[in-house]
Amino acid sequence: AGGHHPMQEGEVFNTRYQALRQLGCGAFATVWLCQDMRRKKQVAVKVLKSREGFADTAQDEVTLLRCVNCMKKKDRAGENIISLLDDFRMIGENGFHILLWRVLGPSLRCLMGNYTTQGLPLPFVKKSLQQVLAGLHFLHKRCRIIHADIKPENILLYGHDKSLPRLLMDTLDCGQRTHVKLKGAGGDLGNHLEESDLMSIQVKIADLGSACWTYKPFSKEIQTQPYRALEVLLGLDYGTPADIWSTACLAFEMATGECLFDPQPGKYFSRDDGRTPSVLFISLTEVSQPLYLDVFSLLCLDHVARIIELLGRIPAQIAFSWNKSTKFFSRPGALLRLSRLCPRSLTGTLADRHGWSPRAAAAFAAFLLPALHYAPEHRASAAQSLQHAWITA
Repeated sequence: AGGHHPMQEGEVFNTRYQALRQLGCGAFATVWLCQDMRRKKQVAVKVLKSREGFADTAQDEVTLLRCVNCMKKKDRAGENIISLLDDFRMIGENGFHILLWRVLGPSLRCLMGNYTTQGLPLPFVKKSLQQVLAGLHFLHKRCRIIHADIKPENILLYGHDKSLPRLLMDTLDCGQRTHVKLKGAGGDLGNHLEESDLMSIQVKIADLGSACWTYKPFSKEIQTQPYRALEVLLGLDYGTPADIWSTACLAFEMATGECLFDPQPGKYFSRDDGRTPSVLFISLTEVSQPLYLDVFSLLCLDHVARIIELLGRIPAQIAFSWNKSTKFFSRPGALLRLSRLCPRSLTGTLADRHGWSPRAAAAFAAFLLPALHYAPEHRASAAQSLQHAWITA
C-alpha cells in the first residue's frame, strides 16, 4: 500500500494507452513507454506512487504544466518546455495514483554517455543551451515558475528530421541497458551521428515534479546535488537564479564530459570507523569540540568546499546567513581548515585538465562565471546569458 502501481506490458489505461515497456523507475514514480491507440503514437506515462502526500505533489505538477500549456499559446519560447498531453487518476491495488502523459524523448544524459571523454561538440552545446535558456526565460518571466531541477536527465531530445527517430530510440535503449555499447565507426553513438544529424536535434526542458511558483516555494530542499546552487546548499531563500546556477553546471558538463562540482564525502575530512556508516566524524583543529555530522550534511560541506576552491571565498554576508556558519566558517568567511583546499581557476581547469586553448577557455569561463555569482541578485538571468558573446558566436 502506498507504493508503485504494478504495471505490466500490455496493460491498457483509460481504454486508450497500452503499456509497452518501462523506461525508468524513481523514488516517486515509474515512467513507461505507451502506445496511444487513438492517435497511433508513442507517449511516455509517468505513474506516481500512491503514498499519502504524493497526490498533492502530483497535482501541483499538473497545475504547473497546465500553466505552461496555457502560456505557450502566447510565447513560442514555450516550445522549449515539454507538453502535458493528458492526466487522470486511477485506483490500483496499492491505492490511489495520478498518471501524467508527456511527449517522448531520450534524455541528454543518454547522448552524453556516448561522448564520455571529450564532452559534446561545442556547436551542439551552444545550440542546446540557447534552447534551455530560452525555455527558462519563458518559465521565469511568462509562467513565474522555478524549475528547481535542471540537469542532463531532465533535458529531452527530439528531432523533426525523419532520419533521426531511430537513432534517438537507440539512445533510449542505450540508457535502458547501460552495459551495452552501441557499435559504430568509433565504437559509440557519438560517431554514429553525422554533425548535420546532431545539429538537427532539438531539446526540451522536462520534469516539473520539483518545480514551484516564484512566489510560493514548496520546499527548502531542491535540485540534484551536483547542480545545487550555493543558496540552496546553505538553506537560504532561493528564486529563479538557482536554475541559472544549475544551467552553468550543465553547460560545463556538456562541454567537458565532467561535473563542475561532484561532491564526495571524505575528500577533506576523516571517517571515524568506530561509528555507524550514517554518521561521519570531522576533526577541525580550529574547533574546540569534534563535530559529528550525518552523510547529507557532510556531502553539503564537501560541496561548499569545492565551490570555494573554484570560485573563491564566499562573502561574509552570505556565509554567515547559514544556520551552521559558525561551525564551519571563520570570521572572514573562509571555510575552517582552508589549508586543505586547493584553489583553482575555471580557465585553468579547462586548459590544464581538458586541453582547451587559453583563448577558448577564457571565453567559456566568461560565459559561466556570471551564472555562478554567489549573490543570486547579481547572477546573470536567462535573458542575459542568451545575449552573451560566447553563446551567440
